[in-house]
Amino acid sequence: MKAIMTTRSILVIAMAAAATQVAGAASLEVVAYSGVFGEWEWTGTVAEKVAGRAKEYTGPMTLTHVGVCTQEGPETKAGEIRFQLSRFPSEMKATVLVDGVECSFSGRLTDRYTGSMTCPDRPAVPLDVWVK
Repeated sequence: MKAIMTTRSILVIAMAAAATQVAGAASLEVVAYSGVFGEWEWTGTVAEKVAGRAKEYTGPMTLTHVGVCTQEGPETKAGEIRFQLSRFPSEMKATVLVDGVECSFSGRLTDRYTGSMTCPDRPAVPLDVWVK
């Protein structure tokens, strides 16, 4: 009987902890522009996931080509972003996945996170990210 009560107690504690993490979870809107002329607009909503001392966010992004070179309407792509913000969120490190290609981003906070996105076998491109 003691073993059953202990198992139940552990289960209740685990469920309460999971509920607390979900209840405290927040979502953020992300808007970004990439490319030399900011020709790609990124929009999406990310959900918070607690990961140690840092807060990790992940979610889908829609990329829309907003440059003047579009011929048949704006091109759109689906992507995903994953990033962490520390307690002092002056720097963002992110992983971006678009068309099966995983890229990395590192940016410093001014009024936005600004830096470069690096993808395999391609030159780095500027990326500016706003998180609200």
